[in-house]
Amino acid sequence: MLLPIMGLVFIAFLVIGLAMPVLPLHVHQGLGFGTFVVGLVAGSQFAASLVSRVWAGRQADTRGAKQAVIAGLLASAAAGLLYLVSLSFVSKPETSVAILLLGRAVLGAGESFIITGAQTWGLALAGARNTGKVLAWMGTAMYAAFALGAPIGTTLYGAYGFTAIALATTLVPLAALLLAAPVRRVTPTARAHAPLSAVIGAVWVPGVGLALSSFGFGAMIAFVSLLFVARGWTVWPAFTSFAMAFILARVFLGHLADRFGGARVALIFVLIEAAGQALLWAAPWSALGSVGAALTGFGYSLVYPGFGVEAVRRAPPQSRGLAMGAYTAFLDLTLALASPLLGLIAGVAGIGSVFLTSAVVVLCAAVIAMRLLTPSMRRAGAIRGLASGKLIDTLPTSLAAKAK
Repeated sequence: MLLPIMGLVFIAFLVIGLAMPVLPLHVHQGLGFGTFVVGLVAGSQFAASLVSRVWAGRQADTRGAKQAVIAGLLASAAAGLLYLVSLSFVSKPETSVAILLLGRAVLGAGESFIITGAQTWGLALAGARNTGKVLAWMGTAMYAAFALGAPIGTTLYGAYGFTAIALATTLVPLAALLLAAPVRRVTPTARAHAPLSAVIGAVWVPGVGLALSSFGFGAMIAFVSLLFVARGWTVWPAFTSFAMAFILARVFLGHLADRFGGARVALIFVLIEAAGQALLWAAPWSALGSVGAALTGFGYSLVYPGFGVEAVRRAPPQSRGLAMGAYTAFLDLTLALASPLLGLIAGVAGIGSVFLTSAVVVLCAAVIAMRLLTPSMRRAGAIRGLASGKLIDTLPTSLAAKAK
């Protein structure tokens, strides 16, 4: 049921996977800019995703999830054309990077429509009771594209330069349109609009947890290639180990958030992600660095669906697309701000400091998970008390006194 949509997500995000390990190299080595501009270029995609995410959610709810995905694919192809135009101005690096920034922004908007539409599509087909599974499997397709795209992108860049990446970014989304055509539409869910303020109010606490935990992801996509190059290591294993660990966790453990609760799962996996970031900071050789990348991917894998289950559970049922857009906007906010911020830190304290900083910030997400977990634990305590005939022990003190 979800496989055709997963296939679309995989193909669409393959272009992001291709560029992920080589974009920092193109900006830093090819155009001659420092780490702050590297972070700015990497983060511009997510800034655009942040701006367009709510729009994408509204479109998925009101016009249909399939139409949102198609719009995203067209925008992604347009981004590839802008990549190609930027290469005509390599002799003028400031102009080239400005056009590249615009291309990244258009790609960010396209990504926003694709993943928000796909998640809404999946939720409509599988039902809200399978929220964690839907988010996990859509993410699996996305990170499988990253895992495959990283070595392919590195190879293409080494052989043909950034031109090959730009051509692929243009052509691959157009091929995905052919696959989207026969996939069944779902009826738009929104009969009446829930106020945006109500949706944001429902999802903001798990959204903050996602934002903090996403510092690790931001550090990976923007700076792990520079870290490995600075230490004389081959770049692509960092991305592949991250993505493969992420995928394995989603495939075998993607049901945990639905079964045991999103907050509990998020808490455990945030700690694993932080450990991976700390290991990347301290790693003395490449194999250990790849282990740190793998731990980061394994940990981050279930943080998104973990907090996502809590977000969807709190959101109005008729606005699940908008809820997913608003929730994922917290990820975009982090990646838009974290990349240039971490770039500044790298310029002052060295590239390794990026991952130590990220580890500390990711640990802060554990506090959010515990806040979400506390009400769940109270409810669980009440259920256990009812089952054992001791419900009075779980009541607030004032009510317990009246009951006695």
